[in-house]
Amino acid sequence: MNMVHIPSHLREVEAYMKDRIGLGTSFDLGVRKIDVRKKQIHLYYTNGLNDNHMITELLKEIVQINEDERLLTKIEKVIENRIVIQSVEKVSTMDEVVDQLLSGLVVLFIEGEREALIIDVRSYPGRQPEEPDTEKVVRGSRDGFVENIIMNTSLIRRRIRDERLRFELLKVGERSKTDVAIAYLRDVANTNLLHIIRKEMKQIEIDGLTMADKMIEEFLVKQGYNPFPLVRYTERADVAATHLLEGHVLIIVDTSPSVIIAPTTYFHHVQHAEEYRQSAAVGTLIRWTRFFGIWISLFLLPLWYLFVLEPDLLPKTIDYIGPKEESHVPVFVQLILADIGIEFLRIAAIHTPAPLSTAMGIIAAVLIGEIAVEVGLFISEIILYISVSAIGTFSTPSYELSVANKIARVFLLIFVAIFHVPGFIVGTTLLLLYLASIRSLNTPYLWPLIPFRWRAFMQILVRRSTPGAKIRPSIVQPRNKYKQKT
Repeated sequence: MNMVHIPSHLREVEAYMKDRIGLGTSFDLGVRKIDVRKKQIHLYYTNGLNDNHMITELLKEIVQINEDERLLTKIEKVIENRIVIQSVEKVSTMDEVVDQLLSGLVVLFIEGEREALIIDVRSYPGRQPEEPDTEKVVRGSRDGFVENIIMNTSLIRRRIRDERLRFELLKVGERSKTDVAIAYLRDVANTNLLHIIRKEMKQIEIDGLTMADKMIEEFLVKQGYNPFPLVRYTERADVAATHLLEGHVLIIVDTSPSVIIAPTTYFHHVQHAEEYRQSAAVGTLIRWTRFFGIWISLFLLPLWYLFVLEPDLLPKTIDYIGPKEESHVPVFVQLILADIGIEFLRIAAIHTPAPLSTAMGIIAAVLIGEIAVEVGLFISEIILYISVSAIGTFSTPSYELSVANKIARVFLLIFVAIFHVPGFIVGTTLLLLYLASIRSLNTPYLWPLIPFRWRAFMQILVRRSTPGAKIRPSIVQPRNKYKQKT
């Protein structure tokens, strides 16, 4: 595309704006025309993305030049000196003008000048920082990320006041021109990782990032139909800052309250901020309990169904496990139907308005927990194990991982139904091999289990106290190995 330089006549600028961005057609685009010392000034703005009070103060300062300025200096220099906004820059092409104008900045043109002043008076609509619903802690900060990229970077900068912290800004999307920031510590983050992320981001060719960070993720890691999450999301500023200090790279997308953490492994998705807000012993207990819940969500139903099919495998001490009453519906079908029912509840909980959520829970409990058993659709033991498995699913910190584990559980159930004991062994082995084959940004997904790293694996099993955690995780290949002076 040929670059269009700024015309010296403002009527040409106005005609260009009407043709290019719909000035006069789109109600949210406006222009304020004033005369200063016999020169015409045009100020273009976008309603809803600007601070109106700052624009008013800016216009007052410019208009006062007619009364206060008596020196015979160049008018553009006088105006530039009178602008009381901290962020002002000059551009010389209309393409830059349009990009900045639609991003919420105001553009000031002076008759006869071939440059325009870009003035940052943005004030994006949005909410104030609040604790994320999916990452709550008993004790800790309550300021989570919001949909404003400026506020999100400031929440991180407040926690890491290091001169080596960098936020590289890119614009992605031919039509949306969405602001995307790459955050990293210059002396810690691996340069090869940064090169890969920059390269992938610059190669994104799409109209717009309507789904923000999720679309960035799909371009970045090329996930395809792999259900397991290859990057970690967080809405907590303290979690994001912690990963920066470990050597990870953050990707912050404007309009999204979630920040992408890269690279990540399977075990990054099973940790939670609550573990680090308690003592090391309590944090370890919470971690082990969560690991057990995740294991239950994946293996409890296939194991129980295997014991139903092969009751001889049960020790005599627990031979009471298994259905005692006959049912007209096969057990496998009951398991699948009950699992689908739990998924119905999960989806309904998302879409149900808050005042109706209690009523929905009562209806679900009555229909599934009582009536379905009474009419013979389900046996009571299946309701018990499905419920325990669902609790394990909800205890998984990562929503994406919990859904992926559910898909894996269904495949394990199918293998058990067809091949019984060999099916469970082969299905578990295939799942492990599949996870071991995944690489996210050249990072082994099951590290430090595969390839095995004893010290790093122990840090996953046991929550170490802060004074003892002096070395950054080697998986990110940090340029600076130590977090603390030794």
